[in-house]
Amino acid sequence: MNARTEVLDRIRRALDDVPASEGPQDVPVPRQYSRGGQQPAGSAAAVELLAERLAEYGASVHLVSTQDVGSRVGQLVAGLGTGSVVVPRGFPPEWRSALDPDRVLTDEPRLPVAELDRARAVVTTVAAAIATTGTLVLDGGPGQGRRALTLVPDVHVCVVRAGQVVASVPEVFSALDPVRPLTFVSGPSATSDIELDRVEGVHGPRTLEALIVV
Repeated sequence: MNARTEVLDRIRRALDDVPASEGPQDVPVPRQYSRGGQQPAGSAAAVELLAERLAEYGASVHLVSTQDVGSRVGQLVAGLGTGSVVVPRGFPPEWRSALDPDRVLTDEPRLPVAELDRARAVVTTVAAAIATTGTLVLDGGPGQGRRALTLVPDVHVCVVRAGQVVASVPEVFSALDPVRPLTFVSGPSATSDIELDRVEGVHGPRTLEALIVV
């Protein structure tokens, strides 16, 4: 008996006394843990905590006003020097207005792997953000694009609206669609070896620029 067969066999034995007509929805599961957080969603306190946690992870955090988002995105991308920048479909046009159109790639049609690999940066929005864990959540919605777009380029410029910031993980899950392709980003990509030497950029962007619109 291999491990897979053994595990499945144990599951079957554990379910022997469950009536065939009973479904998961028929058995209430007590969920007494807190679903919210100390900071109200979208509050100045939640935004401040998110910025603090992102900075602790090594991300660069910029608090910007709505009217300054476009110019700040343009400055960050211009500061990277040469190279293309990927902007997914649905990214607000007023926020990409300061980008050099000759450098912008859209992913429609889908970018070949080689061209995506040559892209200097990607600029996206988010679906939500979690203040307590310093996490940005993408679900492939407007302005976010497919997952590969935020994993291959070396720099990720991410725009977060203050109203998208919630305090806790349970709180964000109650607002997300679980069938969408969820990606959780807590700072730049980083890993370490057995000697705890930190290496950035192995599994995703080496640099994370987070713009929080307040």
